[in-house]
Amino acid sequence: MLQACLNGGRMRDFHPALPFTASEITRDAALAVAAGARELHIHPRGPDGMETLEPDHIAETLQAVRSAVPGIPVGLSTHWRIPPGGLSRQKPINSWTTLPDYVSINLIEADAEDLIAHVLGRGIGVEAGLWSVSDAERFVGLKNAAKCLRVLIEINEQDIDEGLRAADGIQAVLRKAGNTVPILMHGDEASVWPIYSEAMAKGFDSRIGLEDGNLLPSGQMAAGNADLIRAALDLVSR
Repeated sequence: MLQACLNGGRMRDFHPALPFTASEITRDAALAVAAGARELHIHPRGPDGMETLEPDHIAETLQAVRSAVPGIPVGLSTHWRIPPGGLSRQKPINSWTTLPDYVSINLIEADAEDLIAHVLGRGIGVEAGLWSVSDAERFVGLKNAAKCLRVLIEINEQDIDEGLRAADGIQAVLRKAGNTVPILMHGDEASVWPIYSEAMAKGFDSRIGLEDGNLLPSGQMAAGNADLIRAALDLVSR
């Protein structure tokens, strides 16, 4: 499964085609799905262009995207820095009226266990974000670990060898614990394509999009998210 991560917390100095508004995200989502993406991971934005968890903005974006690409699962980020930030971000999340299909929750964050339990209780799937061996060890100890939609192995290291070692360490913890939750693995910027190739070799799901990087495997700047999706699928077909 290839997921499209359309925008993240990036700004337009990273790429001029980065989608911000609900209509921009919707248009980009449709293009990414037409290019072959089978799921979407988005960061809704407020009127100021910044990431938001506010219920009205979440509802507007989710409803618009779903109308354009019905049947495609749509996930959101809940990361610690999205305003109002920290533990306070639980308040707007608890007030969502339109629910995503899933959310990503990073195990490095203090309230990860509580937030996972809460969203599962509302019928929202969970991508458990693991950045390190420590995150993996915390995850396998959760009582709700097996209820998660998937494990999200997120490699932030920019040195490829370091990134691959981090990925191997996380996988080792999961194997030892007998993990049966599906795995999606992806990189960031310099590690995007090497980690994507490793994910394909391991039979994992992966994701591609402007949240993670703006370059094609050739090193050229991508035209946008759909261009990145096409490039990723082209690598698989070779």
